[in-house]
Amino acid sequence: MSEPDQCRYIPTMDKDRIKHFIADRTSQDGLTDSGIQGVQFFRATQSVPCVPAVYEPCIIAIVSGEKEAVLNGQRYVYDQGRYLCCPMAMPVKAGTPKASRDNPLYGVMIALDQRLMAQIAIEMENAGAVLPAARGELREPGIKLARWDATFTDALLRLLQLGDNRTDIAVLGQARLREVLYALLKGEAGAFARQAFGAGNAIGRSIAHVSSNLDAPVSIDDMANRAGMTRAVFHRKFKQVTTLAPMQFVKSMRLNNAAMKIAGGMAVNEAALEVGYLSPSQFSREFKRMYGQSPRQWAEAQQLPIGVA
Repeated sequence: MSEPDQCRYIPTMDKDRIKHFIADRTSQDGLTDSGIQGVQFFRATQSVPCVPAVYEPCIIAIVSGEKEAVLNGQRYVYDQGRYLCCPMAMPVKAGTPKASRDNPLYGVMIALDQRLMAQIAIEMENAGAVLPAARGELREPGIKLARWDATFTDALLRLLQLGDNRTDIAVLGQARLREVLYALLKGEAGAFARQAFGAGNAIGRSIAHVSSNLDAPVSIDDMANRAGMTRAVFHRKFKQVTTLAPMQFVKSMRLNNAAMKIAGGMAVNEAALEVGYLSPSQFSREFKRMYGQSPRQWAEAQQLPIGVA
């Protein structure tokens, strides 16, 4: 079998085993901890329209059904044929519009750790690995879909086969997680992921800082200074990576986080304060402008299972 054929080959039996493994360990819709740090299973048996969410750095792999994410109007639909790589925190709309009891969605979400991703990438380069070519600056808009390949599927299956055995997880968990991340870096999203986690990616560091400090005051000058760029260069590069202007990105992150908190039952004023709004009236105006409903109307309308997005 030629190398291109191997890249296209998807071992269906292995993916079926992954699906059954997840199904056996998810008793309700939403996220379920796997017992392995940074790895969660999820299930959806009802249609959920795309609603505000925030994707932290992660891989999302679907083994049954179909999932959607929307970033600044760009729609990404992925299923058991392609997994999603999101190496930086992104404000999106996400949902499972086609999920049902007869057609449940099963998948796994794996957090991407900055330190570990950078370490593996460096080890690959030092070993002389032939890596997917990176094409200058990061140009993919925050999210990339990549085809499953045999390496990724095998690594994910080996990780999940640790099961519920605490000793196996303690001894082998980190090594098998590294296998999955190694497969990601070798695969179709490899160059994209390496650029996002590279030591020189000031935009990624800026996004990580904003995501971790939503309640703190922020300005484009602060963000540009932190990235070591002029305001104009930072604005151009930031929009190139995220499709959003810097302050538009900050506002989307704040409002999406607030919407998720409100949908989860948090009081409107408390959610506003937690994402940096000191003025309830300003929060209500901007929330309604973005979502077409006041925060209280939003709270009454939401029936989102926590963790599905």
